[in-house]
Amino acid sequence: MPKQRLDVLLVERNFCDSRATAQRCIGAGEVKVNDQIIDKAGTKIDTAATIELKAKPPYVSRGGEKLNKALVTFAINVEERICLDGGISTGGFTDCLLQAGAKKVYGVDVGYGQVAWSIRQNPRVVLKERTNFRYLTSQDLYSENFPANLGVMDLSFISLTKVLPALWDLLISPKEVILLIKPQFEVGRSKVGKKGVVRNPKDRAEAILQVWQAASKIGWNYQGLTVSPIKGPAGNVEYLLWLNTNSSLESLDLSSIATLN
Repeated sequence: MPKQRLDVLLVERNFCDSRATAQRCIGAGEVKVNDQIIDKAGTKIDTAATIELKAKPPYVSRGGEKLNKALVTFAINVEERICLDGGISTGGFTDCLLQAGAKKVYGVDVGYGQVAWSIRQNPRVVLKERTNFRYLTSQDLYSENFPANLGVMDLSFISLTKVLPALWDLLISPKEVILLIKPQFEVGRSKVGKKGVVRNPKDRAEAILQVWQAASKIGWNYQGLTVSPIKGPAGNVEYLLWLNTNSSLESLDLSSIATLN
């Protein structure tokens, strides 16, 4: 009987949209093979084996669940909107936007080949891979097409403060954005502990404030802040910051951020 890696088999049998999603499910103990839980993605399995998945994930990656919390918490309407996903990766944010009714999503990533097949082949998705968001222009992204006015950002290994100017130029008014803030990429190395985790709530709050202050200088208005429902891979607490240009709440400060920690 021929055998195949379990993560590959999950994709081939349409249990998961990508190997990344399959590996997450396997690692979480959500996959049974012949009534036994298998938690190693590389385990070779008979191709005819009986496979059970605890529950099919709602999105192609956990990012979709993070963004969905922001859309629900802040009551953001995505129907028929043109959106920009900075750091599309596997496509979790984009999947969430598509399921929420987005008309079109421009997905940008510095990498290549990470996007789940179901997202890659979706006619409402325009991919721009091998592209550094920081230096992207509207002409390069949209050409003669209508630009986005809703942006979502999930970046790693770079501070959001460095891409905010490009983001501003890539959106048309009234501009709106949801930023996933990962404190480990915003604070200095001295504040990042073992396994890359920022454990001090004060340091996390300062990371959020730093991003907000950079955004406000460009012209963004504060609308809302919430904790991500899912921690980062190493256990980092992450946050979703909602900004726009057509209305404003009171400015964000450390005392209001502290209530989330």
